Amino acid sequence: MTILIIIITSLISFLAFKDNRIMSRLLLSPSRVVHRKEWYRLVTHGFVHADYMHLIINMLVFFSFGIFSQNVFENLKLQGVMSNTSIHFLGLYIGGIIVSSLTTVRKYRNDSFYQGVGASGGVSSVVFFSIFFQPLNNLLLLGVIPIPAIIFGVGYLVYSHYMSKKSHDNVNHDAHFIGAVFGFVYPLLISPTLIHVFLRELGF
Repeated sequence: MTILIIIITSLISFLAFKDNRIMSRLLLSPSRVVHRKEWYRLVTHGFVHADYMHLIINMLVFFSFGIFSQNVFENLKLQGVMSNTSIHFLGLYIGGIIVSSLTTVRKYRNDSFYQGVGASGGVSSVVFFSIFFQPLNNLLLLGVIPIPAIIFGVGYLVYSHYMSKKSHDNVNHDAHFIGAVFGFVYPLLISPTLIHVFLRELGF
């Protein structure tokens, strides 16, 4: 499923890079979502990106954590915690894309110039879903410095919240923050008893 999503996202993004009409049709435009009821944009904006680097970074991170998340879902299925792994994986990823965009839609619903693209909300969901199940596993900060996943996660949330209030860098930090929170609580939506897995991994 991870590979399929990467292929579909890459193909759609490539087409949008070459044809601005496709980009305009799929990107997140809060004013059009609210005032023209183009609700599909809550999903489609996650399949187009600002440029090649934006696409590559998102898909590399998604690949790394998506494969792990799929394995977690398979294990949960074997344990009888859930049944359909594909539906839950899509619920995590697509749900992250949708939920992470809602604050943006509310904030910019009357701004006809605001536009957003990228799968960052969904990618953040998958990353934090992984952190839930391996909170002490080391992640490489800046690709070099090993840091426990839970510490990285807290730092990521603090940074995203701060930047959403202070920065004007054309990055949707709200989507990063909300997508991350959604991914972290998603296991509890499957089964609240999974909190014991998180606590056990922390050593409690």
